[in-house]
Formats: sequence, structure tokens, C-alpha cells
Amino acid sequence: MQRRKFSREFKVEAVRMVKGRGVSVAQAAQDLDVHENVLRKWVKEFGADPAQAFPGHGQMKPEQQEIERLRREVAKLKAERDILKKAAAYFAKEAT
Repeated sequence: MQRRKFSREFKVEAVRMVKGRGVSVAQAAQDLDVHENVLRKWVKEFGADPAQAFPGHGQMKPEQQEIERLRREVAKLKAERDILKKAAAYFAKEAT
């Protein structure tokens, strides 16, 4: 069974149904044919940060982008450090 994917608009409208119209989470989940826990998660996510909620596939929140950039930078610096260590060991061996 494949995992279903929902658009940001669908999720926002589902949250509005619960928050704005006063429909219970259980009823809205049944009407939309999604699991109750999924809808509760959407409501919680949207409540925490409406502007950044549901970023979508391949789109990250600014904090996640910064973390990913820093991870790439750390990997690059480690590679440079390892190259310098090998070069230092090579020249130290030649000097003796």
C-alpha cells in the first residue's frame, strides 16, 4: 500500500475545518478520509507556526536549511583537515 500525499492547501483547509468551523477532529477526519492522529498532527503543526507549516517535499524551514548548510560546511572542513594531516605526515617522513 502506498503512502498518500496531501497538498499544503488540503492540510490548511482541513485545519480550518477543525479550528474555524468547530467541527470535531474525529468528524473532520472521517469526512476527509484521513486518520484522526494525522489530522491532530496537522492542527498542532499549523498552530505552532502557520506561515512555516507544511513546507512540502524538498522545501525546508529556514532553521533546517541552516542546519543542512552547516553540516555540509563541517564535512568540507573535515576533508580539508584530513588532507592537511596527510600532507604533514608525508613531508615529515621525507624530512627524516
